[in-house]
Formats: sequence, structure tokens, C-alpha cells
Amino acid sequence: MRVIAHGGAGGSPDEPAARQETLDEATRRGADAETPLDAVEAALGVLESDPRFNAGVGGAVQSDGVVRTDAGVMTSDREIGAACSMPGVEHAASVARVVHAETPHVFVSGEHAVALADEFGIETGTDLLTDETRERYEAEDPPRGGPREHLDWLATRFGSGEDQAGGRDDRSDGDGERGAPDHDTVGAVATDGETVAAATSTGGRSFALAGRVGDVPQVGSGFFCTEAGGASATGAGEDIARVTLSRRAVEALDDGLDAQAAADRAIDEFEAITGSGAGVIVLAPDAAGGGAAGSAFNTAGMQTSVALDE
Repeated sequence: MRVIAHGGAGGSPDEPAARQETLDEATRRGADAETPLDAVEAALGVLESDPRFNAGVGGAVQSDGVVRTDAGVMTSDREIGAACSMPGVEHAASVARVVHAETPHVFVSGEHAVALADEFGIETGTDLLTDETRERYEAEDPPRGGPREHLDWLATRFGSGEDQAGGRDDRSDGDGERGAPDHDTVGAVATDGETVAAATSTGGRSFALAGRVGDVPQVGSGFFCTEAGGASATGAGEDIARVTLSRRAVEALDDGLDAQAAADRAIDEFEAITGSGAGVIVLAPDAAGGGAAGSAFNTAGMQTSVALDE
């Protein structure tokens, strides 16, 4: 099994060495799995439990002070599962897998996705806030009224974090410190040389409108997979959704490009269309069972890890 994982595209994160250790552990865990679907779920489970990443525990806080998680998974037979807007759910990728394997649907949302998770033994009711994310939110004089007040409040805050890809402004608090650093989405792609699975998981972007859903659980945007290979994207979610970044990367594989060239082309096209920041990982199967991996980004950084079970 070969697995590639990313920890989000954006600025320079805190504790890069510790984050890399977690990414390496995630891909090792995935490489030991029995199937590509097992592999991406296992890899993302590690990342969702580490508050250094913006997925699960420590995820981005929305305008009402709640962390809501999203995830999507797809296999090379074009079977899909996605779940979104889940308060209290640490392992969103596992819920997406339940949708993939246990329902006739491709997408379940909100309280119904949480109930589905609970029904299938996935822990719910978890406090996803950390002391840091709670204090950061409260320091921003959060809104207490209705959606219009929330929209006014987030107008100068959404997308302003130092590690959030794709911000079109360089907002700061006047002392050179930005408002809400995120490490964005995490994702993984795995292959056993024949079949492929891709998955992406996130807490979204800080100070988004309560209930906002970005690119991550949208098929073709945050994740995509065919027999040619799979991709997982990270970065400016609204723009990733507008250009379906992961689908573009996999289409490049279909056009005969290798994984690295496919990742490069997808990011070049994305930047030309949007001017925003993003990253993508790509994995293609090969006859030897290893798979060819590639990654590209146009932000200050994107940490990745690749593991192969010999």
C-alpha cells in the first residue's frame, strides 16, 4: 500500500517538525492497512486527533463559536461518501466512509450526519475546541445576534489567518499579528496498485458564517478519484469549489500526465483562474503496486508525507 497525505497549504505553521512527525505517523498507519479505503481513513484519523491540524480537535471556529467538521471520501469505482456541518464529531472521515459504505446516498449533513455517526459507533459530542481556539474566538468580540450581525462581524475576519491559503487581503490587528491562524484541510490518497481511494477532512476556515460548508466535502473539489488515480486539495475553499481542483488534477492523469505533472498543471490552472492559494496531492496506481505520487502548491508551504508498506 502506498499512501500520500498533506497537512494543509498556507503560511508557515507553528511546530513544523512535530507536524511532520504526525504526518509521517499517519502515512505509516495508512500503509499498514488492508485496503486503500482503510488506509485513507486510518491516516486521516491520526491527523484529526492532532490539534496542530485544522481537522477534528482544534478545528476552525465558526462565527457562533462552534467547530463543525466536514469530510469526503471516494474510491476508484466512483463510489462517494461525504458528510458536513457536524458539531462534536472528531473523525469526520469515518462518517464520510459510513455514508460511502452504508447508505444509498453521497452526502449527509448537519444533525442527521451526527446521528448517523452515533448509530454506527463513531464518537459524537466531543469538545473540539482547544484552549487556544476558544480564547482566540472570545478575543474577537464575537457576535450574539442573527446572521446579518454575523456577516458584518466576519467581513473583516474570515480568511485572515496567517496559515489560511487564498486570502486576498493582508489583514492584521495593527501590530502585525493576524487574527486566526489555521492549518487548513488534511487529506490522503492511497493505492494498492489496482484500486485507489482519496479522502479529505477539515474544520473549515476560522470565523466563517455558522453553517458554512467549503470545498472539502464536495466531490471534485476537495477530493476526487477514478481508475486513473486520486487527489485531495487544500487551500482557499470557495475558489477550490469554483474550479473543482481535485477533478482537474485527476483529469490530468487521464490525459496521460504522471502524478507530479498532474499536480503541477492543476495548481497552475487554479492560480491562473483564481489568483488564490491552494495545494493538491495526487497518487496514481502502477503495475508494480507502488503508485506514483505528486504534490504541488502555490502558497508559502504545504507539508506532505509518503509511505510504502514493503
